[in-house]
Amino acid sequence: QVQLVESGGGLVQAGGSLRLSCAASGRTFSAMAWFRRAPGKEREFVATIKWSVASTYYADSVKGRFTISRDNAKNTVYLQMNSLKPEDTAVYYCAAGPVMTWVRTRYDSWGQGTQVTVSS
Repeated sequence: QVQLVESGGGLVQAGGSLRLSCAASGRTFSAMAWFRRAPGKEREFVATIKWSVASTYYADSVKGRFTISRDNAKNTVYLQMNSLKPEDTAVYYCAAGPVMTWVRTRYDSWGQGTQVTVSS
């Protein structure tokens, strides 16, 4: 498995920004993604990136506001979140897996999660 350590969550006002980081170690992987779980809801897809070519794909709810990127040298993936809304409040998880997909079950390594809270 890949070991994943997230950081960067916190409390921010609506309209503000946060950047999440996820450092990876262990075996190689082809894709990384961010998912989130809001209170009382299931874990949902946010964004994914194909490691080799940095192609990306986003959930409609965050398109145009969030940006996923990666730093090869640091083996780290980022999620830049702008124009945050209260409905973005959730625990954010990074994941690694063999294919670039929005399907949660295709990712076999997960971080511990980091809380993002957006106040209105």
